[in-house]
Amino acid sequence: MCASAAAPGSYRHHALRSCSSTPRSLIVPLRTKNFTKQINGSNYSFLSPPLSLNCSFFTATSVIGLSNNTTHLLSNFVVRASESGAAAKTSSKQPPSGGGEDMGDEEEKTYEEYEVELERPYGLKFAKGRDGGTYINAIAPGGSADRTGLFTVGDKVIATSAVFGTEIWPAAEYGRTMYTIRQRVGPLLIRVLKKYGKTDYAGEMTEKEIIRAERNSGVIGNRVREIQLQNYRRKMEQKERREMDLSEGLQLYRNGKYEAALEKFESVLGSRPTPEEASVASYNVACCYSKLNQIQAGLSALEDALEAGFEDFKRIRSDPDLASIRASEEFDPLLKKFDESFINENALDAIKSLFGIFNKK
Repeated sequence: MCASAAAPGSYRHHALRSCSSTPRSLIVPLRTKNFTKQINGSNYSFLSPPLSLNCSFFTATSVIGLSNNTTHLLSNFVVRASESGAAAKTSSKQPPSGGGEDMGDEEEKTYEEYEVELERPYGLKFAKGRDGGTYINAIAPGGSADRTGLFTVGDKVIATSAVFGTEIWPAAEYGRTMYTIRQRVGPLLIRVLKKYGKTDYAGEMTEKEIIRAERNSGVIGNRVREIQLQNYRRKMEQKERREMDLSEGLQLYRNGKYEAALEKFESVLGSRPTPEEASVASYNVACCYSKLNQIQAGLSALEDALEAGFEDFKRIRSDPDLASIRASEEFDPLLKKFDESFINENALDAIKSLFGIFNKK
């Protein structure tokens, strides 16, 4: 894969330019001379003259290398931190040189992973990425995750605790990962790849990606239209995928395959659903957990449904699929937080009581 072109005149411009089909014999006789140039505080050794722009290959002597006093080795370090009962471990390593980073736009950054042990409520919202992975989509202020100071929107989940015990499971596709997180018994250990605030996991290209694509394309107007069309198509594909997942999930649910149905409903929730889609999918997730007798996970999903705008409180109170959840002591307090009719009844009772006092006088 070709690296992005840097500014003309730089070493990257000369060394990585694609070449034509000049015979090998025309290139070998070139007389070369070593010289050193300092770039960003580091000394790099170069060959002069630079590689011919007409060649079709790189010779063995055309590789640009670091001088002896600027050689860098991969470095690892581990730091442990603890705050408010959340234990964290971070590891960081320099990416190998020549990895295709756009040195003209961004400074070279380390790849960092961190592990955090979280107590419920975790205070995290997740989203499904283009690659099907699980990404941090929102962080609740003051929550368990927020207190660690490590999480950033856009970070990628790469491993989590198993449902039981101390085993660590690599993060599978989004639906399975969410199933594991919701059903976790005890503190959740989560291993995360830091993305430095990049949110390129989403369905649309970011502004930075668009600018880079425009610059590299050479035909700005056409490239912008192409990107907009790609984003529109991706939105439509996501919408169709959500509808399909919801339909397949309902069919699996009717067949009593609640765990498989959960993965479909969770996939809907991770694919940037509309508020209506999110409320329905979350309600279905709650029903699945109720059928599996996973009370806490079911209550959590039901709260998500209510926050997304699910307002059929009569159905919630009578749906046989939620029978296990309704038996919990936490069910009524949760519902009363969102049921305006219940709040209005309390206000009306208070007013009646107040007038009753006046009548007694």
